[in-house]
Amino acid sequence: MVRKCIPTLLALLVSTTIAEAGQVVASSIASNGGHATSNAVAAGNASASAISAATNGGRAIANSEAFANRWGRARSDSIAIADGGLAVSNSRALARGAFGSRANAVSDSTAATIGGVAISNSVADANARYFGFADSASSSSALSRFGIATSDSRATSDGRFGGRAVAVSDSLADTFGGVADSRVRAHAGADFFGSAQSNGLGVSFSGPRRRASANVTAVSRAHRFGRSRSDAVMVDVRP
Repeated sequence: MVRKCIPTLLALLVSTTIAEAGQVVASSIASNGGHATSNAVAAGNASASAISAATNGGRAIANSEAFANRWGRARSDSIAIADGGLAVSNSRALARGAFGSRANAVSDSTAATIGGVAISNSVADANARYFGFADSASSSSALSRFGIATSDSRATSDGRFGGRAVAVSDSLADTFGGVADSRVRAHAGADFFGSAQSNGLGVSFSGPRRRASANVTAVSRAHRFGRSRSDAVMVDVRP
């Protein structure tokens, strides 16, 4: 989204790191009156990366956080790019397991704009208990060309006492001179030996002076030896 002058940007590195294991990367690039800030924090068996770039008076903010204990794994990635205007990207991943259970959380957030506003938020939360299994994946993208785009994605999974829970959430908001909003929630919960899977997808696109909105919720719960699956999709296109 950023114009051809991006390869000539002057480098400015801003980083904040807290890590017990895994990897943390935070970098920012700014030129021609732009302002870029990146923050990445990871603790436990986790990795986080935040990258921001801004030019032509734009402002880009990228924040990435990942936390996991030794029974879980978490990864968070955040990218914000602004050629004029404002781009904000927030990504958060949490993975918690107990007594040998497995929890995996992955969160990706991207915000990019040319002369507009793009705000993207992504959260992945996985909680596996005892010998349960929990897997959460969340992806959010906000793209704006002289308009306003907001995208919000959250995936949560909870596996209890041997249950298996998988939650996947994807959100995309894209606009050219208009307003686009997308909000997606996916939750999966499983008890005992139950198996639950939840998938949510929301896409909104708007043209000049148009408004598009997608609001999606997918919930799946399985108890004891039950099996449950939920899929929810919404696409709103206003050219």
